Order: sequence, then structure tokens, then C-alpha cells
Amino acid sequence: MPILTDILSAFANISLTQLAVVTGVTLFASVIGGVAGYGTGALMPLVLVPMVGAEPVVPIIAISALFTNTGRVAAFFRHIDGRRSAIVIAAAAFTCVLGAYAYTRLSGAGAALVIGSMLILSVPLRRLAHRRAVKLHDGGLVIGAAGYGLVVGGTTGSGAILLSLLMAAGLEGAAVIATDAAVTIAIGIVKVAVFGVTGAVTAQVIVFGLLIGAVAFPGGFIAKALLERLPIRVHTAMLDAVIILGGVVMIIAALR
Repeated sequence: MPILTDILSAFANISLTQLAVVTGVTLFASVIGGVAGYGTGALMPLVLVPMVGAEPVVPIIAISALFTNTGRVAAFFRHIDGRRSAIVIAAAAFTCVLGAYAYTRLSGAGAALVIGSMLILSVPLRRLAHRRAVKLHDGGLVIGAAGYGLVVGGTTGSGAILLSLLMAAGLEGAAVIATDAAVTIAIGIVKVAVFGVTGAVTAQVIVFGLLIGAVAFPGGFIAKALLERLPIRVHTAMLDAVIILGGVVMIIAALR
């Protein structure tokens, strides 16, 4: 099969150094993401963009997120809020299609600008929502989810938006992480479908997506073990700093 041959060829082109870096950062990011509720999609572009360029990054993260969040759902299944999951998925699916399609029309520099800007904005947006203690009823959650769908369709690192929406809707602790993971899987399927139809899912995208997903899958179980022991405030502050720095680097590279 030609596609299988292309996938094997793409995998063979990954150097041992690239494999080691991607594996190490993926495992770290998946554990951080499982504890904090976001972080995997924000950290991985910092490694992927220098390797593959900016354009394939969002499709790669979309594929890998299916595996990453499947691990979290399995680890936190009993904490999923089914009603709020359904509300967010229904409201975000259509706008996600629009965002994903718009992303496929960008150039490499344009993609880097979008990703870098989203990474930088995700930090103050999450902090602002947390500081103001915004509370959302179902109607507000629908509106917020529609906006989230548009953003998540064309960027990576937007998990902080969904996290803030779920917290504002009244979810706490493990329920936030579990519901976030369930929603992300459903929206991820929509994104991958759009990228597949538009030809953005190449052999290289599939290889990196599967590699990251396979390594990240156990992260949810490790995060579950750490959730009650790790000081979230400290690692969240460090994560914010890395995300902002990475976004700045991407924007500078795109402008050059």
C-alpha cells in the first residue's frame, strides 16, 4: 500500500536525536498536561516547529491528542461530566471545522504567527478568567464553547481556554481534567477529519502524531498518581514562562 510505504519512509527519516527529544518532551508534557489540565499542546510545538516546520504542527497535535486524552479519559473516567461535555462538543464542533479549514489556507510563516500568538495569549487569558472567577451557566457555556471551537480548530495550545470554560461552569479538580479530555477527543476527531479532507494529513504528520500519542498515553496514569502530591502552582508558573517564551521565539522566526 502506497500510504504504508510513505509512513515507513517518513519514520525512517526521523533521526535518533529527534526521536529521543520528541519522546522525552512528550512524556514530560503529557504528565504536566494530565495534572494541570493543559500543557501538552502548548509545549510540543516548541520541539516540532524546528523539526518539521509550522504548517504540519496543528495536524500532528490533533492526531496525538486523540491518544493523549484517551489515556486521561481511561484514568479519570468516573469524573467526566457528561452533560457539560455534550454542551461544549455540540457548540464547538461547527466552529472547529471553520477554524481548521482556515488554518489549512495559511503559509508556513502564517501558521507560525498564529501558533505563537495563541501560545502567548493563552497564559493571560487563563489567569484573567481565574482571577475574575467568571461563572457560566449553560447559555454562557454554549457561547464560550463556540469561540473555543473556532480557536482550537486552527491553533494548538488552546487547552487553557477549555480549561477556563469548564472551571467557570462549576467543575473542579479531576472533573475538569476528565471532562476536558472527553471534549478534546471529540473535537480532535472533527479537526483530523477536516485536515484529512483538505490533504493536510501527510505521512510525516501521521508518523509524528502516532509517535507522540503512543508515548503520551501513559501520561494520564502518571498524572493521576501525582495529582494529590505535586504543587500545581509551582509547575504552572514554570509552564506559563516556557509557553510565552516559545510563542515569542515562533513569532520572531516567522517575521524573519
